Amino acid sequence: MIASLGFFAVVAGMAAPARAQEDPSNYPSRPIRLVVGFAAGGGNDIIARVVGQKLSESLGQPVIVENKPGGGAIIATDFVAKSASDGYTLLLSASGIAVNPALYSKLPYDAVKDFDAVSQLSTFPLIMIVGANSPIRSVTELVAYAKANPDKTNFASSSASFQLVTELFKQKTGAPMQAITYKSANESVLAVISGQVTTTIADAGPVVQQVKSGTARALAVATAKRLDDLPDVPTLKEAGADVEAVLWNGILVPKGTPPAIVKKLEGEFIRIAKLPDVIARLKPLGIDITGTSAEDFAKIISSEMVLWAAVAKAANFKMEQ
Repeated sequence: MIASLGFFAVVAGMAAPARAQEDPSNYPSRPIRLVVGFAAGGGNDIIARVVGQKLSESLGQPVIVENKPGGGAIIATDFVAKSASDGYTLLLSASGIAVNPALYSKLPYDAVKDFDAVSQLSTFPLIMIVGANSPIRSVTELVAYAKANPDKTNFASSSASFQLVTELFKQKTGAPMQAITYKSANESVLAVISGQVTTTIADAGPVVQQVKSGTARALAVATAKRLDDLPDVPTLKEAGADVEAVLWNGILVPKGTPPAIVKKLEGEFIRIAKLPDVIARLKPLGIDITGTSAEDFAKIISSEMVLWAAVAKAANFKMEQ
């Protein structure tokens, strides 16, 4: 049995390079897998299916969206990290790839060494809200309330990324707030609207309509400038909190993917990000399409790994698998 396993290991070792050395000029010659670390129906899945369809139309090969949810996207990320470096397995990665190294003492992959960046696809503006019936009407009032009532002030969080953004807010303002975890951003928002939780920072998708309908009050946005959909809502910096943060997603491939294939995919995703029908489909969901270069995306990942490592350390915030 040991000999047989050794034989198959050698065969597998011989087969992988052959596939990786496929002539890039013939790429793609078969279907492409686009792996998503989240369940079907969510924002990242919707983006994958929208851009995947456009990529398929352009390249003339099927692009199959494959959902591998669980473990804060660690399962999907590890799967792609260990896939062949041939351009046929892509990862639609969320901000978690820059956040997880700060939270987990051990990961089955290396966020930098195991991947090549292709293009950031989109960003998700973040909005801080309270319930419409809350007496808090500004960031200044929230900070003052939290300092006066540290045992009564809390925030809803549906992921480590959201929690770290709020931890950054706490560090910048000195506002003491306890985290209350929920399974989704929608549940976090509803908890605030119902008065169960003081505040939350969530992406624009589940928030904007609640604000416009009057069930939630937006205190600030975490972006560099005000949102077109909420022009009267200040940025956190304008409101006195030195915080700027967005969540994002983008395309990564296993390290060692031929540069010509990376370049071809980079160009495709930049092109797709500019398509009017793609923008029209995703904008109402609070998703801003970016379509960056591979170089810029790699810089974003590296800089955010440094940022969130510092925030997590200061907050003494760790997670275990």
